[in-house]
Order: sequence, then structure tokens, then C-alpha cells
Amino acid sequence: MPGKTSTTGRTRKRRRRRRGIAVVELAVCLPILVVILLATVETCVMLQLKQNLAITAYEGARVGIMPGVQGNTVDLQCQMLLDDRSINGYTITMDPADPATMNVGEDFTVTIAADCAANSVFGSVFYENKTMVETVVMRAE
Repeated sequence: MPGKTSTTGRTRKRRRRRRGIAVVELAVCLPILVVILLATVETCVMLQLKQNLAITAYEGARVGIMPGVQGNTVDLQCQMLLDDRSINGYTITMDPADPATMNVGEDFTVTIAADCAANSVFGSVFYENKTMVETVVMRAE
């Protein structure tokens, strides 16, 4: 019987060591996995922001190339789309500033820029001091 007791005692010690090793592995790996998860979510949000800016610039340019459209109409269209998508910290630039002055065949450019930190889920941890810019050029009709 004495041999049996010592074997059981060793098995218990091994189990405790394994549990200790598992806790240490979790303590090391969990922060890394959390950072990867947060970075993935943040990257997806920035991809969505880029897509929303591209759509808004396209829609603004599409409105701006129509004959007789004023610059404030394009600006309002872009603002409406950006506000609808809860995009913050954006600027809208048009070239020419008033599309009503364009002749048929001239290029009309809409550029929309948005601050990444203002549209970030986790603050400006990953995209501090970065700006996302999308530009669309169309010919006036």
C-alpha cells in the first residue's frame, strides 16, 4: 500500500503543475488574443469607413454632374449620406466649387476626407492622427 500512496501523491502534484502551466499560458496568450481581436474589429470599421466615403463621393459627383446643379445641393447630398452613416469629422471638397459653372465634358471632382480617430470604435489607439480620403471624378453632362 505504501507504493500506491506515493504514486497518487505524484499524480496530484503533476495535475497541480499542469493547472499552473495552463494558467500561465492563458495569462500570456489572452492579452495577445484580445489585441488581435480589437485590431480586427477596428480594421473592419476602417474598411467600412473607406467604403462609405467612396459611396458618398460617388453619389455627390453623380448629383454634381447634372446640368444646373448648385454646389450646396452636392454638399447637402454628401452631408445627408455621411450623417446617415454616422460618420464624424469629415470634410467635403468640390472642384469646381460650383458645378453650375461647368460646361459639358468638363471634369467634376468630389473629395471626402474623414478623421479615422473620430470614427473609431476603440478611440484612437490604432489610427491616431490618420485621415481617410476618397475622391471621385466624373464628366459633366
